[in-house]
Amino acid sequence: MSPVVTRARTSTGAGVIAILLLVLLFGNQAYSEWAADHAQGGNAWHLFLRTLAWPKWFITSGGETSRNVIGFDIRALLVVVLVAAIIGMLAANVVGAFGAFAIGWFAVIFGAAIAALLTAFIMTDASLFGALNSAADASRYGLFVGWIVGIAAAMSRRPAVASAV
Repeated sequence: MSPVVTRARTSTGAGVIAILLLVLLFGNQAYSEWAADHAQGGNAWHLFLRTLAWPKWFITSGGETSRNVIGFDIRALLVVVLVAAIIGMLAANVVGAFGAFAIGWFAVIFGAAIAALLTAFIMTDASLFGALNSAADASRYGLFVGWIVGIAAAMSRRPAVASAV
């Protein structure tokens, strides 16, 4: 196995684990409701706490229609899948920790926006305007939270190993 493939797999795995943990820990129904109720201040910390809850997913309907619950659940799953796909495609071509950081961050911004656009038309009040607003919220999520995935991808990069021929 070549060193490039090994580094790419490590970076991809770390990025996928990071985004999966972010979605599972902060997108769940309990945290989303807590953030909506308690993080209402007009400061940066409360904005960050509310943004962490963006890819919300539901176990029970919690007052939402079943169509919205399915849409939110698919969106959370798509965020993880798209981020994994983007990092997986681009990680092998990146040299250095900064490149892995940038790819991880970019993957969350782009993956979340695409997931939001694709699932916006599942929701009960589906419209093009709503889809664009959803993509804008998703991009904010990627911008504010994606650096965590970028750090995980960058820290997992191994230095290049020269192979003996």
